[in-house]
Order: sequence, then structure tokens, then C-alpha cells
Amino acid sequence: MKLQQLLSLTRKAVDEFQMIQEGDRIAVGISGGKDSLALLYALQGLRRFYPNHFELEAVTVDLGYPGFDLTRIKELCRSLEVPYTVVKTEIAPIIFDERKETNPCSLCAKMRKGALNNAVKERGCNKVAYAHHRDDVVETMLLSLIFEGRFHTFSPVTYLDRMDLTVIRPLLFVSEADVIGFQNKYRLPVEKSPCPADGHTKRQDAKDLLRELNLKYPGVKERMFSAILSAMPGWQNRVQR
Repeated sequence: MKLQQLLSLTRKAVDEFQMIQEGDRIAVGISGGKDSLALLYALQGLRRFYPNHFELEAVTVDLGYPGFDLTRIKELCRSLEVPYTVVKTEIAPIIFDERKETNPCSLCAKMRKGALNNAVKERGCNKVAYAHHRDDVVETMLLSLIFEGRFHTFSPVTYLDRMDLTVIRPLLFVSEADVIGFQNKYRLPVEKSPCPADGHTKRQDAKDLLRELNLKYPGVKERMFSAILSAMPGWQNRVQR
């Protein structure tokens, strides 16, 4: 995937769900993975020509794993002229060493988002951009159906009233395959997650199940996404152009 294609799909989401207003100060949550780095490229590129002017920052929550090297990501942010903040935490030692959690993902996500949102507010941002892509949308819906018995996934735009902070997800129309193509073409400086639970989660199970379904019934992933667009509250209030 070329940068121009990424920018086109990102702008489609931003326009249809009115994600960016004039004067916004947006922080991109950088995990070190391909998705968040692609989002950084997309928003920095969009900022150059989008009619609503906005400022951009990058923030990483360092969970405290030894050997998590952010040097190349710092260099990327410098080259893109995006201010970059690293928030040091002890989340990983707390979860794995002190609490010895057998199912760490939920608590880790809650603590990580809390640390990120606090840092974003301290930087004076009113919005934070998460790098959820189209596959994430469908996988989350599948997880909800299997484990909660309801048709649910996250919204394109979510207002956190307790934080007075708005979450936006500009990669909603970008597939994971497109992100991988972009990563390979532009050699994104991905820093692999050192989490011992990585690849052994319910989300990974949903990803594997969805891959099997799509192989058996080609196009099922796209049809699921279309169902979300037409039926899910929060996805229907799109700007008609």
C-alpha cells in the first residue's frame, strides 16, 4: 500500500465520522507496532492538506519490559517533526511479577489506557487517536458475539466524559493486509511487543477464526464489516456526501 492510498482511506474515515475539527490537538498512541506507526504517518500526511488545521503529538506508554528499545521510533518522530513523549510505568512488573495475573490482558489494557489518557491530557491534547483498523472492528464484534452474546464493537468516535477527552479511530477503513503492505513498503521501525501473552489471547483466537471463515467463505470478513456499518449504533450517523 502506498502512502497516498493510506491517506485516502484515512480521510474517508475522518470525513464520514467528523473526527477532526479546527484547532484540535491530537495525540497518537504509539505502541511500537505496525498499526500505530502507520496511523502516525497517516495523520502527519493528512495534516499537510486537511481543511481543518490540527496539531499532532505522539505518546508511548512504556510498560516496563526490559529491552524495549524506542530509539528508532524516536528517530521516526523526529524525521516527521512530531513531538514525542515516552511515559515510563511499572505496569508489566505489577501485572506479571507482583499480581501474577493468569489473564493479564484486561487489567493491562485498563492501566495502559489510563496512563495514556493522563499523559495526553497533560500534553494539552483534546483528542487521542487509536490505531484500530478494519480487521480489529470485525474481530471485536466476533469476540462480543462469542463471549458476551451481543452484537457490539467500538465506535469510530468515543467521548470520555470523565477525562473530557475524545477517542478517534482514523484507520477504520484500512485492512490489516494494507497496513502490512505499508509497513513493508516504507520499512516502518516496528518494535516487537515483549509481552509474554502476545499471540496467546482471545483476540488472537478471534483473528484465527476469522481467517478460517474467510478462507472457507471468501468475502465474509467484508460482509461482516458492512453489517456493522449498516446496523451498529454509532456507525450509522455518517456524513452523507
